Amino acid sequence: MAPKYKLVYFDVKGRGELARLLFAVAEVEYEDYRFKEEDWPKLKGDTPFGQVPVLEVDGKPLAQSNAIARYLAREFGLAGKTAWDQAQVDMIVETMQDMGNPVIPIFMCKNEEEKAKLTKTYAEETLPRYMEALQKILVANTEGKGFFVGDEMTLADLALFASFDWFEAGAKNPLEKFPKLQEFKDRIASCPKIAAWLEKRPKTEF
Repeated sequence: MAPKYKLVYFDVKGRGELARLLFAVAEVEYEDYRFKEEDWPKLKGDTPFGQVPVLEVDGKPLAQSNAIARYLAREFGLAGKTAWDQAQVDMIVETMQDMGNPVIPIFMCKNEEEKAKLTKTYAEETLPRYMEALQKILVANTEGKGFFVGDEMTLADLALFASFDWFEAGAKNPLEKFPKLQEFKDRIASCPKIAAWLEKRPKTEF
């Protein structure tokens, strides 16, 4: 009997969107439980670490977005075919964390001058450095015409695709100088299962 899945997260894309993309690609049913910010205090105590997303599998909770993503990827055959492939996938997933984390202080900063400085550093230094490295990795695998690891879509591709929203929040036109990454983004977005999810998912600000 197939497990019963329930994903608990705010009504935004954020750190919950990667799991949703995995479900979409695998065409596996789940409950996409979204809640408003004002409802968080009464739900917080029921989570393992007082944070979300949380994936419930037959009622058992699993916290931490990357742990959830890796679990689902393994269950759905999207984790990589070999141990080396899986390590390469993990490398990309962890890099997304490094690239996305600097956006949080930008959002949280109340001082407009300081916020402008953080945004400039992110857009002109931090993000381009990672984008250049990612483009090289993509080109090294099937000349940039396919996926990041192997010859099939994996968690690595979906992790990067889900992260583009974060990058665009911290930098204007972050892919302008990286055509292979722009092609990659368009290619993933046009995959029928992904396109169907993008069309039907709730419209949220971020």
